[in-house]
Amino acid sequence: MIAEALKSGDRRALARAITLVESTRAEDEAAASRLFDDLAHVAPARRRIGISGAPGVGKSTFIEAFGLKALDEGWRVAVITIDPSSMRSGGSILGDRTRMERLSRHAGAFIRSSPARGTLGGVARRTRDVIRLVEAAGHDLVIVETVGVGQSEVAASAMTDMFVVLMAPGAGDGLQGVKRGIMELADLVVVNKADGDLAGLARHMMADFRQALSLLRPGRSFWTTRVMPCSALTGDGLDDVRGAIDEWFDAASPHLGEDRRAQAAEAIRNEVADLLLARLMSGNSNSDPSRALADDVACGRLSLRTAARKILDNP
Repeated sequence: MIAEALKSGDRRALARAITLVESTRAEDEAAASRLFDDLAHVAPARRRIGISGAPGVGKSTFIEAFGLKALDEGWRVAVITIDPSSMRSGGSILGDRTRMERLSRHAGAFIRSSPARGTLGGVARRTRDVIRLVEAAGHDLVIVETVGVGQSEVAASAMTDMFVVLMAPGAGDGLQGVKRGIMELADLVVVNKADGDLAGLARHMMADFRQALSLLRPGRSFWTTRVMPCSALTGDGLDDVRGAIDEWFDAASPHLGEDRRAQAAEAIRNEVADLLLARLMSGNSNSDPSRALADDVACGRLSLRTAARKILDNP
């Protein structure tokens, strides 16, 4: 039984389970539901951390260095990375395992790359399900690495406990920081690559971001967002970053249960919306109710809201 193999820590069973829940085939949906029913009483991870940042900021290098330190401390680490998908073919490169070679070889670590497949917010549609599966396999530290292609990668913050944003020297001044939506949700801002010739630029950038963050209302009642330097390549500052993450979880401990319940409620609403849309659009393309109303909406004879109501009122 795949659930029992999964709970025993079988890596192949975990990989098969993730493939099952990410499948878009209708016949796999029922099997995925049964699997999660069998995993209903599995304890969640002690820590879920979302990590975001633009391409080239060094997310993979940082996660590998951070993950290796966590493994040395006795944590079992799971990394879920989201890769952008082609809008034409739907394909993805899924290359993060290659970039985290040392981490991927460790027996206590598991890395899985998932295609975004058009899902917005920096994660994939079934990322929350994948988190549940790696937790069932015994991983108590789960890291979710977002796609890293824009300013609206906030969905990861709705399925993780702590949200870390990586920046690189030269990526913009403090005003740019205020404009970024993810900055409002950041619990920790890490200026990576703060070494060598970039060390001075990193210090100026940190000052800009601290000033910018002082203009924003704190997102947590128990925490003020910090800005810290780090070089994932050399290891400089990594212990300080790890210490700040420990401090955050110590401060957040009384609030984590309620935060996770709120996230679960949001996830339920999203799942209901997805299932409702799937049922409305089920069948062959000729039965798609949106097609019958498309001409009227395109020509302006019918508003988008009225068309949507017609579909909901006459499923």
